[in-house]
Amino acid sequence: MTRVCFVLLSLLLSGAWSGHADAAGGDRALLSLFCAPKAIAGSTCKQARSYPNANGRRCDVKLGAQRQQGRFVASGKPVLIVSYGSECEPHATDFGGSVLFEQDGGGYVFRGYQPGMQVDECVIAGQADGRDVLVCLTGHMGQGFLETGVARVGFTGSERIEMSYDFLLQASDSTGAYTLNVVTCSEQFKYFGLSKLAAGPRPGTVVAQADYADRETIAKACAKGFPIPKDAQDYQIAPGDAFVPNPYVKSGSVIIDISSRTATLR
Repeated sequence: MTRVCFVLLSLLLSGAWSGHADAAGGDRALLSLFCAPKAIAGSTCKQARSYPNANGRRCDVKLGAQRQQGRFVASGKPVLIVSYGSECEPHATDFGGSVLFEQDGGGYVFRGYQPGMQVDECVIAGQADGRDVLVCLTGHMGQGFLETGVARVGFTGSERIEMSYDFLLQASDSTGAYTLNVVTCSEQFKYFGLSKLAAGPRPGTVVAQADYADRETIAKACAKGFPIPKDAQDYQIAPGDAFVPNPYVKSGSVIIDISSRTATLR
């Protein structure tokens, strides 16, 4: 397996490099692990080797700026995760994913693609069983619903490393579908959106900005106590659901304890 100069990658990841040419050189070193030299153009591999479910297509991989590095796997070796975009990926996988590399001796080796999982907003929230705990903010828009979440990332495998999400908290914003958010009257609490993920106040926790409706807000919405704009009144929502106009959506910070899987507003 071809290896990349460890010094080269260390400079890239630490931000010690400056200028477009230097960044492009670092990306070329990463791309060379799964792409023929003639197929590399800047930060893009025009034909990635062994791309999953390619079905005979020439699949491109364009490396993004967001990268995460930590000791996430059983071997204890550092793993580098780089977000990418690809024309072979559909909207269902948000047009890309992540590509993984593992440090081995003085360089890195390619450890696989993970379509649909990008590491654009993540934090390392302490350690568990000798591994770094990676927690990421997720998001996907479908049919006007913006689904966001905070998930712990799991890692399995060795020759090919697989990633998975273990969701700690999830939210759904329906303004793209109905112009307003919707709650179900039997709910006691509803998260509409999660953003701005950061390390929490103590190890093993993370904090995020949350938009939500609490029990008081849901009760008032279901009692038709909020003024509803006419453009929203034209939409048919399910029986037992109610609209919450944007001015009445509450916001605050939520602390998530990874071990106990509890979320506390502050």
